[in-house]
Amino acid sequence: MSDNTTTWREVAAETEARLSALTSSPANETRWIIERAAGFDGAEYVLGLDEKVTERGMHFHDLMVERRLAGEPLQYVLGRWGFRTLDLFVDRRVLIPRPETEVVAGLAIAELQSMRTNGIDRPVVVDLGTGSGAIGLSLAVEVERSQVWITDASADALVVARSNLAGIGRAATRVSAVEGSWFEALSEELHGTIDLIVSNPPYVAISDEVEDVVRDWEPMSALFAGEDGLDDIRKIVTGAATWLRPGGTLVLEMAPEQVPVVLELANACGLTGGMSYPDLAGRPRAVVARRSN
Repeated sequence: MSDNTTTWREVAAETEARLSALTSSPANETRWIIERAAGFDGAEYVLGLDEKVTERGMHFHDLMVERRLAGEPLQYVLGRWGFRTLDLFVDRRVLIPRPETEVVAGLAIAELQSMRTNGIDRPVVVDLGTGSGAIGLSLAVEVERSQVWITDASADALVVARSNLAGIGRAATRVSAVEGSWFEALSEELHGTIDLIVSNPPYVAISDEVEDVVRDWEPMSALFAGEDGLDDIRKIVTGAATWLRPGGTLVLEMAPEQVPVVLELANACGLTGGMSYPDLAGRPRAVVARRSN
């Protein structure tokens, strides 16, 4: 606990030393933890390091450091993580938002902006398996007048998504959150009328190796999808062929090695002009395809 003379700078030095055995970026993690504990924002961190530590702030800091040293992912420890323009609440009920998914959201946003230039002023969008709401809420915020449905089969995940929905301001009035497995969550009135479907579904094969920290902490139901990792992708591609309007677009995240199979499946289902797009590391990560007219 603070004795009312300790500064955050002193705490930072000790915290960085403790975290150095756990992470390759102890300075960054220390900053994030102290910003959260002290309530600093951006440039306030540097200016606030010489402030005296409060008892409450020190207690919060110590709890976060102990959780991190126990192996819990930093994002869950902080209880929040950035995704594009959003600051999302995250915990173990949802996957941690990742940079490759930001790329997928960007592809979906580009598609919607193109539709708007072609006269579709209020595009109807569905984010299947939304998790924290990262993709769907980004679309609602960044594409004005879009009408967005976010779905998830997990009631727990939807609690998190709704918490994030409450934080996006007026754009929240254009978002509906519904529970259910893939297209089962949607009203039949949407059938054949959706302008864009986007999803980051489970796509890890049961036999695939994943990092221990992922297997130990993140929800397995949002990661694994059968023997080849394609069980859920098949359902989405097949369903998109009828739930999209003619000319509507599917944007789908997957593992690099799955891209050729998904492109072939999309074409067989009547989703034409399929193209793959890379993630930030240059690996094939997303497929964009359109329902034929």
